[in-house]
Amino acid sequence: MTALAQNIAAVEAEPELTDGFHLIIDALKLNGLNTIYGVPGIPITDFGRMAQAEGIRVLSFRHEQAAGYAASIAGYLTKKPGVCLTVSAPGFLNGLTALAHATTNCFPMILISGSSEREIVDLQQGDYEEMDQLAIAKPLCKAAFRVLHAADIGIGVARAIRAAVSGRPGGVYLDLPAKLFGQVIDAAAGENSLVKVIDAAPAQIPGPDSIKRALDVLKSAKKPLIILGKGAAYAQADDAIKALVETSGIPFLPMSMAKGLLPDTHPQCAGAARSTVLKDSDVVMLIGARLNWLLSHGKGKSWGDSPKKFIQIDIEPKEMDSNVEIVAPVVGDIGSCVAALLDGIGKGWTKPAADWTSAITKKRDDNIAKMAPRLMNNNSPMDYHGALGVLRTIIAERPDAMLVNEGANTLDLARGIVDMYKPRKRIDVGTWGIMGIGMGYCIAAAIETGKPVLAIEGDSAFGFSGMEVETICRYNLPVCIVVFNNDGIYRGTDVNPTGGDDVAPTVFVKGARYDKMMEAFGGIGVNVTSPDELKRAVNEAMDCGKPTLINAVIDPAAGSESGRIGNLNPQSLLKKKK
Repeated sequence: MTALAQNIAAVEAEPELTDGFHLIIDALKLNGLNTIYGVPGIPITDFGRMAQAEGIRVLSFRHEQAAGYAASIAGYLTKKPGVCLTVSAPGFLNGLTALAHATTNCFPMILISGSSEREIVDLQQGDYEEMDQLAIAKPLCKAAFRVLHAADIGIGVARAIRAAVSGRPGGVYLDLPAKLFGQVIDAAAGENSLVKVIDAAPAQIPGPDSIKRALDVLKSAKKPLIILGKGAAYAQADDAIKALVETSGIPFLPMSMAKGLLPDTHPQCAGAARSTVLKDSDVVMLIGARLNWLLSHGKGKSWGDSPKKFIQIDIEPKEMDSNVEIVAPVVGDIGSCVAALLDGIGKGWTKPAADWTSAITKKRDDNIAKMAPRLMNNNSPMDYHGALGVLRTIIAERPDAMLVNEGANTLDLARGIVDMYKPRKRIDVGTWGIMGIGMGYCIAAAIETGKPVLAIEGDSAFGFSGMEVETICRYNLPVCIVVFNNDGIYRGTDVNPTGGDDVAPTVFVKGARYDKMMEAFGGIGVNVTSPDELKRAVNEAMDCGKPTLINAVIDPAAGSESGRIGNLNPQSLLKKKK
């Protein structure tokens, strides 16, 4: 045999190899995770390049927290874990905020972070970006795993996916030390090690007794109410929920991210009569909603003096009785629970008495009529109501558009004023009531739905992630951002009580032009001072589909302390001695 033939034979005899880079990519693709949100850097820069080369969409952000928020809301919108990719230590910590947010909100998400080598970290010898990331992540997410060997990548990814979406969804951390990426194993063995997750979120059927108990309690009601939470929206059991509401005839109150499950203009919607229905109802059925601070923990003056009986549908048994007694807990996935309730209701169900539904309708119509003139003003500078009145009309004309909303006054007023017509079209700050989700949510909403996005942002809230307008421009996404600019946090009129040169802690630069930021990156920037100008600018932006930022000048005196949750702000009872 010639030397050439020997060389060819030797090459052909060599086993085909793969490595950690490719196994992670293959494991994600095998399970339909084809989008990654993240920030490149050591040790995951090449992984991002390779993932893109293998057909995964890799979106690079300016800050890991925004990338994490994008991944979290991607999980909510798709029911598949959103994937965020970060570097080690500081990058991991930036992403961890979003992971904790995902867990609190029950959004499926996987944070994948590169990390330093175990033997150096464990001896605390001072490696590059040294940190025991797994230990830090564990208390803040639903599950956390570390993969040390390439042969275990398939199992590690599978466990992360299953943990993220099964039961009550949440955030999962996957720790990948730098050496793992370059580990080489036999390609056939690597392929065999991959796991395609089967039935990751199986239906959890409620017990028949719990369904009968819930229906018995509902039948006894004189003034029943259904509260829809974002869990109901996440479940994508839209038709069943609509059928339950309409068949039962019970008024419903949607929490902010459940708006649109049934249109806010639906005759049974009690959104504009919230105070009345919470106070006067006698039986309340919670579907995918929790009795946390957003519902005053199910007690106190918001709920009035009338005795209440609660029915709660939730996949997590430990949620029951968390604040008040739940007389009829229904444990299971929302789709299965609602379907079982529908079967039990049948065709002979007695709808609520007309005096209850008529009282709600009258209160709702009166409140809407009172609000209408305020929404039609054309003041310059604008107030919140005039500006939101315009945006309310635009969403009514474009019900398929995604609405992102954050801020204090901007959030509180928008969720009450802007009606939604379709499910999962409104995404906002969620359970924690945080700021900073805006631009990450915008990017993920555009990527995951393919629909135009309208963001209604307070100027303070926008500041948390405003640099991501460059990311929006870089990917040429159909996002229109409206920044309600009143020169400060809550309002821009506070003064420094000392008379010193520093402005008050809640005051921003007067007359700031956020629209110039968008122009700097090639997007469209517009400055508007009246509702009429705002209407024209937003319609043009939504029609053209180009990245647009509209600086909406709001009266600096408009706004109240902490929006509608000012009561959560502690007040000093002491007066300074002179």
